[in-house]
Amino acid sequence: MEDKTKRLSAINRLITGQRIHSQEELLILLVNEGFHITQATLSRDLKFLKIGRKSDEDGNRYYILPNNQESETPPPQPLLSQLDYLSLEFSGNLGVIKTYPGFAGSIASIIDSFAVYEILGTIAGDDTILLVLRENVSPLTIKEMLNLKMNQIRESK
Repeated sequence: MEDKTKRLSAINRLITGQRIHSQEELLILLVNEGFHITQATLSRDLKFLKIGRKSDEDGNRYYILPNNQESETPPPQPLLSQLDYLSLEFSGNLGVIKTYPGFAGSIASIIDSFAVYEILGTIAGDDTILLVLRENVSPLTIKEMLNLKMNQIRESK
């Protein structure tokens, strides 16, 4: 199961980082990263991740993640203060984020909008968020992903 989690994470990262036009191209990139899978497995992975295709201005089709399919208009950027959380701790496949009072719902919504494979979902209270992670996902992976995504939002302002 850990291999599948790593592979799906790699697919997400590759599709986010560049325009990939075919399964064959994606398969070659995955093989170059050490994943030895069949075309059928890749097809199942793309279906599982709900990866879609979109045409660019020249009519060339490329893969996109599900959260990029819905609209050409980017979502409104959250306030910088909404991105700050006080602590993040883990127990098994659960993570608990402590926030400032009243901010948990906003931060949980932002995390959900990332639509990353490793996080199954969030549940928010007033100042606490419960993260439910997929099996065998390391806390370090989640911490790095959250810091990276939140820094990207801060830098885009």
